[in-house]
Amino acid sequence: MTKEDITAWALANGWRIIGGHPSLSKPARPNDAIIRLALKTTVVNVEIRKPSGKWEKVSGGNYPAVGGGEDGMLLSGLGLERIPSLQRLMQDNRDAMVFAPR
Repeated sequence: MTKEDITAWALANGWRIIGGHPSLSKPARPNDAIIRLALKTTVVNVEIRKPSGKWEKVSGGNYPAVGGGEDGMLLSGLGLERIPSLQRLMQDNRDAMVFAPR
């Protein structure tokens, strides 16, 4: 996959661009990202924000190693399946986008 493919997958699955990165937020605080995909030149890193406000890298991979993502499935090769409740958070973000006032 490429940077653009990963960004397209993220935006189609409830992620939003916050601070220049595809990110997920808590429904109660939609402008504060808690998980983000840091898209670098050759790698993509999954980062989680600690309560102190610092970002901690929890996994990552090279673009060619990342795959999948069809029909709402998680991307393989990034370790997203190890993050508890990630799919629930993605669903909450999708719902918030659909039902948000315009």
